[in-house]
Amino acid sequence: METINAIEIRGLTKSFKGMYALNGLNMNVPVGSIYGFIGENGSGKSTTEKLICGLLVPDSGTIKLFGRDYQDPGVRVRVGALIENAGCFPGSSVYMNLKMQALNLNIENIEEEISRVLKIVRMEDSRNIKFKSCSLGMKQRIGIAMALLKDPALLILDEPINGLDTDGMRIMREILVDITKNYGCTVLISSHILGELEKIATHYGVIRQGRLIMELSAKEMDSRSKMFISLKTKDMKNTLDVLKRRYPKVKEEEGYLRVYDEENVEEIVEYLLKNNHVVSEIKKNKVGLEEYYIELMSQKEEE
Repeated sequence: METINAIEIRGLTKSFKGMYALNGLNMNVPVGSIYGFIGENGSGKSTTEKLICGLLVPDSGTIKLFGRDYQDPGVRVRVGALIENAGCFPGSSVYMNLKMQALNLNIENIEEEISRVLKIVRMEDSRNIKFKSCSLGMKQRIGIAMALLKDPALLILDEPINGLDTDGMRIMREILVDITKNYGCTVLISSHILGELEKIATHYGVIRQGRLIMELSAKEMDSRSKMFISLKTKDMKNTLDVLKRRYPKVKEEEGYLRVYDEENVEEIVEYLLKNNHVVSEIKKNKVGLEEYYIELMSQKEEE
């Protein structure tokens, strides 16, 4: 039985004044996933999201949502989006902004629907606050609440966690996980904050110069991530020279000596002790999403 993706893109191109923003993009977003869309500024992330939402017209290629053409009215109503900002009236309350959007969408049970989305974004007690008085994190959550009106099956978010403080990012993570687990919504999210994205994403797509150069699940990325042991001693320079005699993949990074592709902590400690170096700190690690991404980008540049 063929698996239907929430988003399936084939050969998508889009140019502006003769310059390609997208050049033959292929993309697969599984139903029920939180898909982290990663790429440098100008790589084509926002253009892709705007094309999916129907805000731009592609030059060529196909976009399918849940197996149907993205322009099909029956599937368009299943898409919610927050692109750039919430587009609210500053002097109106959170409730009134949501009510105006609900009226625009011809929602019948307006009061129930507003209460539902406010609960999802943890803002039940903020309905009477004016939009202009809300923090950035609250404004982003209001934007998501507006996108969740009419219970979409697909939610598209463009940089929703940028500029948020630690608590704001935590709340946003909880909301996005809740949306997928308890409401069955698929989330496509672009972000530069890869450390936060890594905590919630189930799948990743890496875009570069208008093409998707890699697409993989979080499990696949975890299996590809290199293991390393990071350590500190009093004499880091001499310790580095000693380690290089036995371990070929040693680097000094972020204030630690990193021994890659090694997992035996006791062996390294014993080896250094025999060479008159006492380890003051040591731990096992795996390369995270940010480092994996940086390494991937550098490989592509070399090619």
